[in-house]
Amino acid sequence: MPQTHLWLDNITESNGSITINVVLENTQHARTTLWYRVPVEHKTAITPSSDPFVVGALFLAMRQATDLVVHGQVSPSLLRNLEEFQAAWVSWKPERYIKINILADTEQESSPAPANEAVVAFSGGVDSCFTAWRHSQGLCGRQQRNLHAGVMVHGFDIPLNQTDVFNRAKLKAQKMLASLGVQLLPIATNFRDLGDNWEDCHAAGAASCLMLLQQKYSVGLYGSTEPYKKLLIPWGSNPITDPMLASDSFQFIHDGAAYTRTKKIQVISDWPEANKYLRVCWQGQDKDKNCGQCEKCVRTILNFRVIGLSAPECFENDVSDAQISEITHLNLTQIGEFEQIIDAAKTANNTDSWVSVLEKTVAYNKKMLNAPPANRLRRALYKGILWGAYPLLVPAAAIDAYRRQRSFQRSWRGGIGRLKGWLTKELGAIDG
Repeated sequence: MPQTHLWLDNITESNGSITINVVLENTQHARTTLWYRVPVEHKTAITPSSDPFVVGALFLAMRQATDLVVHGQVSPSLLRNLEEFQAAWVSWKPERYIKINILADTEQESSPAPANEAVVAFSGGVDSCFTAWRHSQGLCGRQQRNLHAGVMVHGFDIPLNQTDVFNRAKLKAQKMLASLGVQLLPIATNFRDLGDNWEDCHAAGAASCLMLLQQKYSVGLYGSTEPYKKLLIPWGSNPITDPMLASDSFQFIHDGAAYTRTKKIQVISDWPEANKYLRVCWQGQDKDKNCGQCEKCVRTILNFRVIGLSAPECFENDVSDAQISEITHLNLTQIGEFEQIIDAAKTANNTDSWVSVLEKTVAYNKKMLNAPPANRLRRALYKGILWGAYPLLVPAAAIDAYRRQRSFQRSWRGGIGRLKGWLTKELGAIDG
């Protein structure tokens, strides 16, 4: 099998940061640099092991079907775990991934961190907030971990070229964690430039960043996405493979899967800073705040609504039935999340209009998801052209009256968005 060679190229220090550069080179001499940037004050937390780089490069090597030759030290326990990790992903997606061998110049366990301290992957969203809140408040029973820091990664949901946006989001995250007595530790990385499917590799990317700090931290916490009763497999983060991204000296824990997203929000609703600074949006133009229009913003507001709470301060406005009805192009994970909200509403005997509107929206999205591509294109064209051309077809007086309603802008954006979203998704699937 062809090989990809991995080695630590250099470590540089400038402008208050340390940058670790790792080279990946395959037999066709295609060379890629994977880098991580950490504030200099956390220099002593950085591990000399190549463990985090192996985790970061694994999906690339599996996708390219090349053995990974590591010119450095790797923990035998990590290599053992990654054997099973690969077995799972190759079983789930044999058309995309090939099981590879990982060969290291030196196989040696990393020295355990002197203190049993934990670090959480912290984006400022619901899952990471729930994990940070419950571990800092002693709500975990025997699963309690000694949480000291939260890592926020620049280059994951906020692009590397949006420094100002990341800094604003970082300030909000810092205020949330500070209220819990937890330190924020920002890291930047070009991990996503490796080109792996984000839906598959996001947990591996997070584990790589947390594992980089294993000289100080022995536990990495990663907030669950789906609850045990609604697991979606395969998905990049899950309770089956997440724990395999670990060694004898560093645990990677999939945290909180006993809770639905609505239950998580119920738990953190007593946290004032979360109500003020929660950040769930990744589709809006300004990624340091919530747009209030995308499916995730709408979904989160409905999570609050279904437990009897109004939209929190982190959202400028509540959502209407019209907004709910315009949600399209949901994937299986998103459909499952909305179904959990519907289940919670039915359990509470909630008969408000938004519940029936949401049921119809979910049913439509499930139908579209299962429809042949030609049918999806026809529906997208019909809705996109109909709504996009609306202002050109209706008399001026009617337009003036309609413009006064907020739904006018949503209808315009929704129609064009449906067409654009479908084309993006279908062309992306063809390219992939």
